[in-house]
Amino acid sequence: MYLFLIPVLIGFAFNWASAFTDFYSRRFGERRGRLISFITRNILGIPVWVIGLVLAFRGSAPSLFIPSPVTDIMGWLLVVTGTVPMFWGLAFLGRRSFRPTRQDTLVSAGIYKYIRHPIYTGVLLEFVGGPLLHPMIPAVITCALGWGYIYVQARLEEFDLIRRIPSYRQYMDRVPRFFPRLRKK
Repeated sequence: MYLFLIPVLIGFAFNWASAFTDFYSRRFGERRGRLISFITRNILGIPVWVIGLVLAFRGSAPSLFIPSPVTDIMGWLLVVTGTVPMFWGLAFLGRRSFRPTRQDTLVSAGIYKYIRHPIYTGVLLEFVGGPLLHPMIPAVITCALGWGYIYVQARLEEFDLIRRIPSYRQYMDRVPRFFPRLRKK
């Protein structure tokens, strides 16, 4: 019943490993460093944990609550809303989102003016909406682990971004991580 955790945790671990672009590039050279980051993120990371997520949602388990039209609407609203910052963020990052390099520059326009990690914001929203649509224990466990994974991933990437893009530290002081501020500082 809990075999879905194997690809979820392996995928998360490889994704965390992808956040060390600067280290890999310094240690193995720019070309190999980019390749290591690319493989650990886009081949061994994201696809593997997504497979685990699909297994968790497709498995049968007792429902934690009886879904209603309200939970369905809320779930779909969160899932669809989550795609907006993800695609908006990807549009501004372009190729950097899946192939980081030591030559990357700071992106602080568009949605990045309001939040530092819009792609992760979208995933977090989807991790809340998913269990509302499929309130089974494996789905809830996976999405709860997903929240922790996103927080760790963002922190690891920020350490790497500070090394690769020195102006990122000041950007961190100005812009919140996942959710925009309601009031300006």
